[in-house]
Amino acid sequence: MGNSNIKQHIDTAQKTGACQLSKLGLKEFPEDLQKLTKNLRTLDISENKIHNLPASIGKFSFLKNFNVSNNRLGNLPGEFGSLKKLEACSLENNVIVALPDSFNNLSNLRNLNLSGNNMATFPSQLCGMKNLDAVDLSRNKITCLPDIINTCQVIELNLNQNQISDLPDALAECPRLKVLRLEENCLEAAAFTPKIMKESSIALLAIEGNVFDMKVFNNMEGYEQYMERYTATKKKFN
Repeated sequence: MGNSNIKQHIDTAQKTGACQLSKLGLKEFPEDLQKLTKNLRTLDISENKIHNLPASIGKFSFLKNFNVSNNRLGNLPGEFGSLKKLEACSLENNVIVALPDSFNNLSNLRNLNLSGNNMATFPSQLCGMKNLDAVDLSRNKITCLPDIINTCQVIELNLNQNQISDLPDALAECPRLKVLRLEENCLEAAAFTPKIMKESSIALLAIEGNVFDMKVFNNMEGYEQYMERYTATKKKFN
């Protein structure tokens, strides 16, 4: 399948700015892609067997959409943070343990999918990223959220199928958080403190599959205020 197939895709991408290299059995990032550092805007190398991204990934200065899901990445190079125009990034179904410190330099990133990785800690690099709208961290091994979560600017945060057993009050201070998904974690009803229920902007809590009965949740302090936000948001979109 060789290189001729890849070469054809790259030749096309030089004209279109988009390169599709998914499902080609690739074991490493193709060197020939370096020809596209000045004009590539969309790159899909999903569903391959790639273990590492080269430091040269940082040279793709015009890249807006990057899909490297369903590979074997264990980490990202520090140069990843140089992708200043990146808006959407899918790293789903790899074996990533942590993000490089430079990740929060991705100032235009709006949508990030890190579902199905090996993260045991919430990546603090995501806090303070001003344009980040949606983050999917479902199907990881995260056990808790940092106190600096209050600087997280996301509108929707998906933490389904992790191992979270406690929630910091700082969640109530997230300025834009409207949708919080926490299905199938290890949460007791008491984790949803009065401050989170009363003072947060969260209008949708997806919390099925934890270790409490929903009847208990429905009788918690602050439940009425939460339902007011939920109802108001629902009306807005109906």
